[in-house]
Amino acid sequence: MKLPIFIADAFTARAFRGNPAAVCLLENELDEDMHQKIAREMNLSETAFIRKLHPTDNFTQSSCFGLRWFTPASEVPLCGHATLASAAVLFYKIKNMNSTLSFVTLSGELKARRAEDGIILDLPLYPAHPQNFHEVEDLIKTAIGNTLVQDVCYSPDTRKLLVRLSDTYNRSFLENLKVNTENLTQVENTGKVKGLILTLKGEPGGQTQAFDFYSRYFAPWVGVAEDPVTGSAHAVLSSYWSQQLGKKEMHAFQCSHRGGELGISLRPDGRVDIRGGAAVVLEGTLTA
Repeated sequence: MKLPIFIADAFTARAFRGNPAAVCLLENELDEDMHQKIAREMNLSETAFIRKLHPTDNFTQSSCFGLRWFTPASEVPLCGHATLASAAVLFYKIKNMNSTLSFVTLSGELKARRAEDGIILDLPLYPAHPQNFHEVEDLIKTAIGNTLVQDVCYSPDTRKLLVRLSDTYNRSFLENLKVNTENLTQVENTGKVKGLILTLKGEPGGQTQAFDFYSRYFAPWVGVAEDPVTGSAHAVLSSYWSQQLGKKEMHAFQCSHRGGELGISLRPDGRVDIRGGAAVVLEGTLTA
């Protein structure tokens, strides 16, 4: 078996920043267990598998494909950065001729379209509802100790817990915050939470670029201690911060050690456009 495989850094215009995802092009059906084996071998937060939907399709001319995402531990229902990486491989390396691509996924049909400054993803917008702090206090204190918390919300659609830190903190605090992920799967083992979002209100632009909000994302429940830049988390963050700030257009930064920028635009149809760059850093052939 020989499969074309790529690694693309998503939500960045420069190599070795943003969030890397492996992208595998499937000419034919792949044994079900092989998806997970390949994802484990690549050992990135996500490996994406693009498949043809019809025998006559080809990766250069067709505009609609199947798409699945796997962490090293399990399949996931939505991954923004690996969708962006998949579109980047098709647009930039395979030279797909279409301006918009559609992907059939576990989260429905997702679209990716070319833009002058990157690629725009059309993603679901997931609301986050107020969450009783005491019900998740053990999880939060295990993760961040006595760090001051301003708000807690929960997204039932994505099973993500959103924890907004106090406005008294700044970007540097969030970037340097030591987060304990090792024990989270023991503290929260009910299945309610599959991801922890830490977020912080942005700061006015001064000598640095202005962002509306910052975040970090942790998902040890699916085998990812910290994800560098997370499109699916921003499908929740966009809903929350749009309500908090009264804005439909926002600029976000995820404060991982690699860092990544996301342009956000809430749409009238209840979805969200998330814009980002991508850099393909590796291409080769997987043999097994």
